[in-house]
Amino acid sequence: MLSKVAERVYWTSRYLERVESTARLVSIYDKLLFDLPRRVNIGWYNLIVINGIEAGFNDQYSVRDERNVMKYLLGERSNPGSIVSSLNSIRENIRTTRDVVPFEIWELINELSMYVAENLQQGINRSKRHEFLEEIIKGCQTILGLIYGTMPHDSAWEFMRLGRYLERADMTTRNLDAGVAAVLQTEDDEFSVNSHQIIWGNVLRSLNADQSYRRFCKASVSSKLVVRYLLENTVFPKSVGYCISAMIDSCSRLPNADGLLKQLHEIREKVYDKHEQELAGEPLRVYLNDLQILIGNVNQSIAAAWFPKFEPVIIQSQSQTQSAGAAVKQ
Repeated sequence: MLSKVAERVYWTSRYLERVESTARLVSIYDKLLFDLPRRVNIGWYNLIVINGIEAGFNDQYSVRDERNVMKYLLGERSNPGSIVSSLNSIRENIRTTRDVVPFEIWELINELSMYVAENLQQGINRSKRHEFLEEIIKGCQTILGLIYGTMPHDSAWEFMRLGRYLERADMTTRNLDAGVAAVLQTEDDEFSVNSHQIIWGNVLRSLNADQSYRRFCKASVSSKLVVRYLLENTVFPKSVGYCISAMIDSCSRLPNADGLLKQLHEIREKVYDKHEQELAGEPLRVYLNDLQILIGNVNQSIAAAWFPKFEPVIIQSQSQTQSAGAAVKQ
């Protein structure tokens, strides 16, 4: 497998996860602002801060209102993390790797891109935003289901899996950060306990985790339990701990991964550090920011190990490497 193909399927998976996660984050934030009392002042610009894209937004807009935030997150082409930009990147990556991914994905991603282009104004305006975002989420899940059900679990699959879980781990920390930021803004509210339950309930729903949380924790929604669940649960596929473990599993099936495996094991130790998980408020935000930096560093390590810019490298899975070695011996 050529390194440029591995890089493209890796980024296809990352961008697909980013589209769905952004749609979920916007949808749940919309509901959160509707559910919270009017006296609680939480602005839309928080979504820009949570995603770390303040500089790009401020270059484009001087007013930090709902409409401009929606335009930047959903349709701004200069924002590489917007839904429109991410879909364009997926199309380009799939167009050049159609021999290693199920061919139906090309059709589905084109359909989703056309739907977004034709209905973008619904997402920017509030009246039909929920329906618009739900269609995007369903489209992403359809594509992901096709990948799971029909794509061979070879090297290309492992790189898609790496990209998916890296992006997912990063977005889970950002959802948690959004919850902590909202909680801090309601500290002075006399009904803060109720507000906190609303906030953390919406964080769980943003990750489709509310039902599994109640099954696993058997308790009402609380800040400490939600944070621990979304960080360390070993069986929920959007918890940070699960995502890191899945990446370790994929790296163990690929060559030249010793440095990455060590890096990922260190991150997993930080995720399961009981002392760190007792943090709250601003210290918890610092901890989550540190996790985001470590996850970002993993992306750099993946690029350095497998995606050199000027050297074409053939990448084989562990089983392929062993077979080649056996053939040489014979």
